[in-house]
Amino acid sequence: MKHEKNIRIAFLLNLSFSVLEFLGGLFTGSVAIISDAVHDFGDALSVGIAWFLEKKSVRNPDDIYTYGYRRFSVLGGLITTIVLFFASVFVLHHAVMRLLSPVPVHASGMLIIAVLGVLINGAAAHFTHDDHSINGRAINLHMLEDVLGWVVVLVGAVVIRFTDFYFIDPLLSIAVACFILVHVFKNLFLVLRIFLEKIPEGISVQEIKGELLQIEGVKDVPRLCVRTLDGETHAAALHIITDGDATALKKAVREKLMRYGIGLVTIETE
Repeated sequence: MKHEKNIRIAFLLNLSFSVLEFLGGLFTGSVAIISDAVHDFGDALSVGIAWFLEKKSVRNPDDIYTYGYRRFSVLGGLITTIVLFFASVFVLHHAVMRLLSPVPVHASGMLIIAVLGVLINGAAAHFTHDDHSINGRAINLHMLEDVLGWVVVLVGAVVIRFTDFYFIDPLLSIAVACFILVHVFKNLFLVLRIFLEKIPEGISVQEIKGELLQIEGVKDVPRLCVRTLDGETHAAALHIITDGDATALKKAVREKLMRYGIGLVTIETE
């Protein structure tokens, strides 16, 4: 599939460059580059997991995973989020230490690596920008963050090259780390919502009940539970009191729920 191929290309580009920039960060002495290398490695990890689990998550339900494998992609997101959290805290600590005791960095080396960073991560962002799925948009957002992060490093390298303001490097590192942490907590919140089976974003139980009560034969909906498997695939279990034909009613209910993106439906009638 073209989708999987593009993710694979983005993964290989991101992984290769994260190793290159980490070595470049050690060579130039730039904490900003090292911090972005850690960020890029986290992105590469998340893209790699997404690529691997994208294949696994589309497997049909079986006797072991009766709801299917969609949650595997959510698990990958949780692992990546935890990795990024600890990596960002590590970088933030070292950046603060470097800010308190600034040391010279190799501005010209930073400049070269920053240009490579913008070009390579820009290419990775290009390969993922056409995917409009939730997973695809998340991957593309990671790539765009990398591009913007390298634009920041590029600006910092130019400033250091002409002013010798070495403190700008740890300042940029702190900014990048804080930016990553904000998104880490946002992603963690979304993952926990799914694992805790909170109702999917944009869906209202009362609104759905109102829609269902408009169906001929539906007298009451005393129980309606809605959850999401992975943020895209939603499931519902409901109890309906009716005085009509159960077969026709179930068909009408499923059609109503499909409008809300709820495709896995268990209906009990009374």
